[in-house]
Formats: sequence, C-alpha cells, structure tokens
Amino acid sequence: MVYLLTTIHVIVCLFLVIVVLLQSGKAADLAGAFGGMGSQTVFGPRGSATVLSKATTIAAALFMVTSLSLSIIATRTGGSVPAIFEKKVAQPKGGAQPQTAPPPVGSQVPIQVTPESNGQKGATQTLPVPVQAAPPGQQKK
Repeated sequence: MVYLLTTIHVIVCLFLVIVVLLQSGKAADLAGAFGGMGSQTVFGPRGSATVLSKATTIAAALFMVTSLSLSIIATRTGGSVPAIFEKKVAQPKGGAQPQTAPPPVGSQVPIQVTPESNGQKGATQTLPVPVQAAPPGQQKK
C-alpha cells in the first residue's frame, strides 16, 4: 500500500510541476513588467478557468491528500524509536555483570573453544590466553 501511494504521489508531483510551468502569468504583457494592470480591475483580470488551472487545482488537491496519507501511514506503522537517553545497556545472558575495565596487558584471560574436525564437534575446552594489546579505545598515544 505504501509503495502504491508513494508511486502515485511522485507522479502527481511531477504532473503538478509540469502543469504549473506550462501556465502563463497573470501579467504576462508589457504593462505587467512595470507593475501596471491597464484598465483591468484591482485584482487582475478574471477570466474563465482554463484547462490548465483546473488541472493545477486537481493536482494540488491530490498532492495534499497523498502527502497526508503517507504521513499518517508512516506514523502508524513506524514503531516508536527510543531517544538516545532512553536506551538501556543490554545485560549479558546468565546474569553476569559486564567488565568495567579491560584486563591488563600480559595477564591471561580464559576463553572457551569448541574444536571441530571433519564436521564433528568436540568437547568445549577452556584455554588461558595471554592479553597482548589493550583495546583500541584505550591504547596509549
């Protein structure tokens, strides 16, 4: 539905631009260039509505309807996005607390490894691994 409405909206926008550019101005004669309206009324000549002016009115109405429809659909279907200050830090599974400081360089950290050979997984092992460098955000300069 959104794609169809967006396609119609783009077509109406292009049509509206073309129709407005095809129209001539109210004061397109030489007197209009100097601000004079000749012997016309105060608000300019009131001629009959042309096909272009009717097309402009219809296209403008369709533009407003499709714009309002797209904005209503966007607000109803879009989930509420929390603000930056409302985001919460995800807790690791198992209830463990996240580390506050990285381990110092040279110390050993246990990691769990599951070996796999020919598509068969072995038993999970815990290996001590030495820390060789600080995390990228905390390297000394």
